[in-house]
Amino acid sequence: MTPAQLIPTAPIQTARLTLRPFEMSDLDAYLDLMGREDVCRYLIWGPMDVDQARAKLEHRVHQTSIRGEGEAILFAVVETASGRMIGELMLRMGSAISRQGEVGWSLHPDVQGRGLATEGAAELLRLGFQELGLHRIAAEADSRNLGSIRVMEKLGMRREAQFIEAELFKGEWAGDVIYAILEHEWRERQDA
Repeated sequence: MTPAQLIPTAPIQTARLTLRPFEMSDLDAYLDLMGREDVCRYLIWGPMDVDQARAKLEHRVHQTSIRGEGEAILFAVVETASGRMIGELMLRMGSAISRQGEVGWSLHPDVQGRGLATEGAAELLRLGFQELGLHRIAAEADSRNLGSIRVMEKLGMRREAQFIEAELFKGEWAGDVIYAILEHEWRERQDA
């Protein structure tokens, strides 16, 4: 069986967002996002300088499709009304045989709390289930990242695991939580 592929040919619109491929012209906005301590607190990297942001963005501009197992697509999140790039969203295909996926997000702090991460992540679930034919989509967060945990819960994902002081992360003991949703659970929420 050939795994499904996701190769968007146009930006994706939600009620308030445009999800599109990254462009090198996003460098200033990307640096404004990933250069911040409060954004990078729970990410595996620290705040980026301009050279680090440019290198990461050079990688992001090529992550425009999922053609097989282990690949991820990264979307620049643009607030449609203002045209401002405010974050990034990620959808990864894990196991093609078991049809497993993962989602993730980072949004600029000055737009958080308005439901934009939930709106964008909901579109990732749709893409994962309808376009890629995934069976299960998971998300992982530092257990202190209450904002991301709220997003997962609003999406209807269930907490499947919590790891207490599982790793020494940036000099502190940190835990992880894993949330997930199955395709039939997602479809039931769409029908409700």
